[in-house]
Amino acid sequence: MKANLLTWRAGCKAGLAIAVGYFPVAMAFGLMAKAINVSGLEATLFSLLVFAGASQFMALNLIKAGVFSGEIILATLLLNFRHFLMSAALSTRLEDRRFWRLALVAFGITDETFALAMTREGKLNFSFLLGLEGTAYLAWVLGTVTGYLLGDGLPPAWQNSLAIGLYAMFAAILVPEGKKSARLLMVAALAGLINTGLSYLGRLPGGWNLIIAMVAAAAFALVMERGREEERCRATTSG
Repeated sequence: MKANLLTWRAGCKAGLAIAVGYFPVAMAFGLMAKAINVSGLEATLFSLLVFAGASQFMALNLIKAGVFSGEIILATLLLNFRHFLMSAALSTRLEDRRFWRLALVAFGITDETFALAMTREGKLNFSFLLGLEGTAYLAWVLGTVTGYLLGDGLPPAWQNSLAIGLYAMFAAILVPEGKKSARLLMVAALAGLINTGLSYLGRLPGGWNLIIAMVAAAAFALVMERGREEERCRATTSG
Protein backbone atom coordinates (compact mmCIF):
# COMPACT_ATOMS: atom_id res chain seq x y z
CA MET A 1 0.00 0.00 0.00
CA LYS A 2 2.80 2.36 0.90
CA ALA A 3 4.59 1.69 -2.41
CA ASN A 4 1.42 2.53 -4.35
CA LEU A 5 0.98 5.76 -2.37
CA LEU A 6 4.54 6.81 -3.09
CA THR A 7 4.09 5.95 -6.76
CA TRP A 8 0.91 8.05 -6.93
CA ARG A 9 2.68 10.93 -5.25
CA ALA A 10 5.54 10.64 -7.72
CA GLY A 11 3.02 10.84 -10.55
CA CYS A 12 1.40 13.94 -9.05
CA LYS A 13 4.80 15.55 -8.62
CA ALA A 14 5.74 14.80 -12.21
CA GLY A 15 2.37 16.11 -13.38
CA LEU A 16 2.88 19.48 -11.72
CA ALA A 17 5.32 20.50 -14.44
CA ILE A 18 2.59 19.86 -17.02
CA ALA A 19 -0.12 21.43 -14.90
CA VAL A 20 1.79 24.72 -14.73
CA GLY A 21 1.65 24.91 -18.52
CA TYR A 22 -1.91 23.64 -18.87
CA PHE A 23 -3.60 26.04 -16.47
CA PRO A 24 -3.02 29.31 -18.38
CA VAL A 25 -3.78 27.67 -21.73
CA ALA A 26 -7.04 26.29 -20.31
CA MET A 27 -7.84 29.78 -19.03
CA ALA A 28 -7.47 31.03 -22.59
CA PHE A 29 -9.89 28.32 -23.70
CA GLY A 30 -12.42 29.42 -21.08
CA LEU A 31 -12.06 33.05 -22.15
CA MET A 32 -12.50 32.15 -25.81
CA ALA A 33 -15.53 29.96 -25.07
CA LYS A 34 -17.24 32.82 -23.28
CA ALA A 35 -16.34 35.25 -26.06
CA ILE A 36 -18.23 33.16 -28.65
CA ASN A 37 -21.23 32.69 -26.32
CA VAL A 38 -20.62 29.08 -25.32
CA SER A 39 -22.26 28.57 -21.91
CA GLY A 40 -20.23 27.98 -18.77
CA LEU A 41 -21.65 24.46 -18.40
CA GLU A 42 -20.83 23.62 -22.01
CA ALA A 43 -17.28 24.94 -21.69
CA THR A 44 -16.72 22.97 -18.47
CA LEU A 45 -18.16 19.76 -19.95
CA PHE A 46 -15.96 20.33 -22.99
CA SER A 47 -12.85 20.09 -20.82
CA LEU A 48 -14.26 17.39 -18.53
CA LEU A 49 -15.30 15.03 -21.32
CA VAL A 50 -12.95 15.85 -24.21
CA PHE A 51 -9.70 16.88 -22.49
CA ALA A 52 -7.82 17.57 -25.71
CA GLY A 53 -6.44 21.09 -25.85
CA ALA A 54 -5.73 21.52 -29.54
CA SER A 55 -9.01 19.90 -30.55
CA GLN A 56 -10.99 22.06 -28.14
CA PHE A 57 -9.52 25.27 -29.53
CA MET A 58 -10.06 24.03 -33.07
CA ALA A 59 -13.67 23.15 -32.28
CA LEU A 60 -14.33 26.62 -30.87
CA ASN A 61 -12.91 28.23 -34.00
CA LEU A 62 -15.07 26.00 -36.19
CA ILE A 63 -18.15 26.71 -34.06
CA LYS A 64 -17.45 30.42 -34.38
CA ALA A 65 -17.17 30.02 -38.17
CA GLY A 66 -20.54 28.24 -38.28
CA VAL A 67 -19.11 24.93 -39.50
CA PHE A 68 -21.48 21.95 -39.56
CA SER A 69 -21.23 19.73 -36.46
CA GLY A 70 -20.34 16.63 -38.51
CA GLU A 71 -17.29 18.38 -39.94
CA ILE A 72 -16.19 19.43 -36.44
CA ILE A 73 -16.46 15.84 -35.20
CA LEU A 74 -14.52 14.47 -38.18
CA ALA A 75 -11.79 17.11 -37.90
CA THR A 76 -11.45 16.43 -34.17
CA LEU A 77 -11.22 12.68 -34.80
CA LEU A 78 -8.46 13.14 -37.35
CA LEU A 79 -6.55 15.57 -35.16
CA ASN A 80 -6.72 13.17 -32.20
CA PHE A 81 -6.07 9.99 -34.17
CA ARG A 82 -2.53 9.89 -32.81
CA HIS A 83 -4.02 9.11 -29.40
CA PHE A 84 -4.85 5.59 -30.61
CA LEU A 85 -1.17 5.00 -31.29
CA MET A 86 -0.06 6.59 -28.02
CA SER A 87 -2.56 4.49 -26.06
CA ALA A 88 -1.36 1.31 -27.72
CA ALA A 89 2.28 2.13 -27.03
CA LEU A 90 1.62 3.02 -23.39
CA SER A 91 -0.46 -0.10 -22.76
CA THR A 92 2.56 -2.30 -23.48
CA ARG A 93 4.38 -0.65 -20.56
CA LEU A 94 1.61 -1.17 -17.99
CA GLU A 95 1.96 -3.87 -15.36
CA ASP A 96 -1.82 -4.20 -14.89
CA ARG A 97 -3.81 -4.33 -18.12
CA ARG A 98 -7.33 -4.67 -16.80
CA PHE A 99 -9.78 -3.09 -19.22
CA TRP A 100 -11.08 -0.34 -16.95
CA ARG A 101 -7.54 0.73 -16.10
CA LEU A 102 -6.50 0.80 -19.75
CA ALA A 103 -9.59 2.87 -20.59
CA LEU A 104 -8.88 5.36 -17.81
CA VAL A 105 -5.22 5.74 -18.79
CA ALA A 106 -6.17 6.12 -22.47
CA PHE A 107 -8.59 8.94 -21.63
CA GLY A 108 -5.91 10.86 -19.75
CA ILE A 109 -3.25 10.63 -22.44
CA THR A 110 -2.03 13.90 -23.93
CA ASP A 111 1.13 14.65 -25.89
CA GLU A 112 2.84 15.89 -22.73
CA THR A 113 1.76 13.12 -20.32
CA PHE A 114 2.64 10.48 -22.92
CA ALA A 115 6.09 11.96 -23.51
CA LEU A 116 6.80 12.17 -19.79
CA ALA A 117 5.56 8.63 -19.07
CA MET A 118 7.54 7.08 -21.91
CA THR A 119 10.79 8.58 -20.64
CA ARG A 120 10.59 6.37 -17.54
CA GLU A 121 12.44 3.08 -17.70
CA GLY A 122 10.82 -0.29 -17.14
CA LYS A 123 7.16 -1.05 -16.48
CA LEU A 124 4.73 1.71 -15.56
CA ASN A 125 2.58 1.59 -12.45
CA PHE A 126 -1.10 2.46 -12.79
CA SER A 127 -0.94 4.59 -9.64
CA PHE A 128 1.87 6.68 -11.12
CA LEU A 129 -0.07 7.28 -14.34
CA LEU A 130 -3.18 8.12 -12.37
CA GLY A 131 -1.27 10.78 -10.45
CA LEU A 132 0.44 12.11 -13.57
CA GLU A 133 -2.64 12.32 -15.78
CA GLY A 134 -4.98 13.30 -12.95
CA THR A 135 -2.87 16.33 -12.03
CA ALA A 136 -2.76 17.50 -15.65
CA TYR A 137 -6.50 16.87 -16.05
CA LEU A 138 -7.41 18.78 -12.90
CA ALA A 139 -5.31 21.76 -13.97
CA TRP A 140 -6.99 21.80 -17.39
CA VAL A 141 -10.53 21.70 -15.98
CA LEU A 142 -9.85 24.26 -13.25
CA GLY A 143 -8.11 26.53 -15.76
CA THR A 144 -11.15 26.37 -18.04
CA VAL A 145 -13.55 27.28 -15.23
CA THR A 146 -11.26 30.06 -13.99
CA GLY A 147 -10.89 31.58 -17.45
CA TYR A 148 -14.63 31.48 -18.06
CA LEU A 149 -15.47 33.07 -14.70
CA LEU A 150 -12.91 35.83 -15.15
CA GLY A 151 -14.27 36.57 -18.60
CA ASP A 152 -13.49 40.12 -19.61
CA GLY A 153 -12.13 40.90 -16.17
CA LEU A 154 -8.55 40.32 -17.31
CA PRO A 155 -6.70 43.12 -19.09
CA PRO A 156 -6.50 42.61 -22.89
CA ALA A 157 -2.72 42.19 -22.72
CA TRP A 158 -3.12 39.29 -20.28
CA GLN A 159 -5.79 37.69 -22.42
CA ASN A 160 -3.55 37.85 -25.49
CA SER A 161 -0.61 36.37 -23.60
CA LEU A 162 -2.78 33.44 -22.46
CA ALA A 163 -4.00 32.87 -26.00
CA ILE A 164 -0.49 32.32 -27.36
CA GLY A 165 0.20 29.71 -24.70
CA LEU A 166 -1.14 26.94 -26.93
CA TYR A 167 1.20 27.93 -29.76
CA ALA A 168 4.09 27.95 -27.31
CA MET A 169 3.19 24.40 -26.23
CA PHE A 170 3.04 23.29 -29.86
CA ALA A 171 6.44 24.83 -30.49
CA ALA A 172 7.85 23.12 -27.41
CA ILE A 173 6.70 19.77 -28.81
CA LEU A 174 7.45 20.30 -32.50
CA VAL A 175 10.80 22.10 -32.44
CA PRO A 176 12.81 19.53 -30.42
CA GLU A 177 11.41 16.69 -32.52
CA GLY A 178 11.94 18.67 -35.70
CA LYS A 179 15.63 18.96 -34.89
CA LYS A 180 15.80 15.18 -34.88
CA SER A 181 13.71 14.64 -38.01
CA ALA A 182 13.62 16.74 -41.16
CA ARG A 183 10.70 14.59 -42.33
CA LEU A 184 8.57 15.85 -39.44
CA LEU A 185 9.20 19.45 -40.41
CA MET A 186 8.36 18.65 -44.03
CA VAL A 187 5.04 17.05 -43.07
CA ALA A 188 4.12 19.92 -40.73
CA ALA A 189 5.04 22.51 -43.37
CA LEU A 190 3.05 20.66 -46.04
CA ALA A 191 -0.06 20.54 -43.86
CA GLY A 192 0.26 24.26 -43.15
CA LEU A 193 0.72 25.15 -46.81
CA ILE A 194 -2.26 23.06 -47.94
CA ASN A 195 -4.54 24.52 -45.27
CA THR A 196 -3.38 28.07 -46.08
CA GLY A 197 -3.85 27.53 -49.81
CA LEU A 198 -7.35 26.09 -49.44
CA SER A 199 -8.31 28.87 -47.04
CA TYR A 200 -7.08 31.45 -49.55
CA LEU A 201 -9.16 29.89 -52.35
CA GLY A 202 -12.22 29.92 -50.12
CA ARG A 203 -14.01 27.16 -52.03
CA LEU A 204 -14.59 24.85 -49.05
CA PRO A 205 -15.86 25.30 -45.49
CA GLY A 206 -13.08 25.96 -42.99
CA GLY A 207 -13.46 22.56 -41.35
CA TRP A 208 -12.84 20.71 -44.61
CA ASN A 209 -9.70 22.73 -45.30
CA LEU A 210 -8.17 21.36 -42.12
CA ILE A 211 -9.37 17.81 -42.76
CA ILE A 212 -7.92 17.74 -46.29
CA ALA A 213 -4.63 19.23 -45.07
CA MET A 214 -4.26 16.60 -42.33
CA VAL A 215 -5.15 13.67 -44.60
CA ALA A 216 -2.84 14.85 -47.39
CA ALA A 217 0.08 15.42 -45.00
CA ALA A 218 -0.48 12.02 -43.36
CA ALA A 219 -0.57 10.34 -46.79
CA PHE A 220 2.67 12.08 -47.73
CA ALA A 221 4.29 10.88 -44.51
CA LEU A 222 3.08 7.32 -45.21
CA VAL A 223 4.58 7.37 -48.71
CA MET A 224 7.90 8.61 -47.33
CA GLU A 225 7.91 5.94 -44.63
CA ARG A 226 7.17 3.18 -47.15
CA GLY A 227 10.00 4.46 -49.32
CA ARG A 228 12.38 4.25 -46.37
CA GLU A 229 11.22 0.71 -45.58
CA GLU A 230 11.83 -0.36 -49.19
CA GLU A 231 15.32 1.14 -49.08
CA ARG A 232 16.07 -0.76 -45.87
CA CYS A 233 14.84 -4.01 -47.42
CA ARG A 234 16.98 -3.50 -50.52
CA ALA A 235 20.01 -2.66 -48.38
CA THR A 236 19.46 -5.77 -46.27
CA THR A 237 19.03 -7.98 -49.34
CA SER A 238 22.09 -6.62 -51.11
CA GLY A 239 24.11 -6.92 -47.90
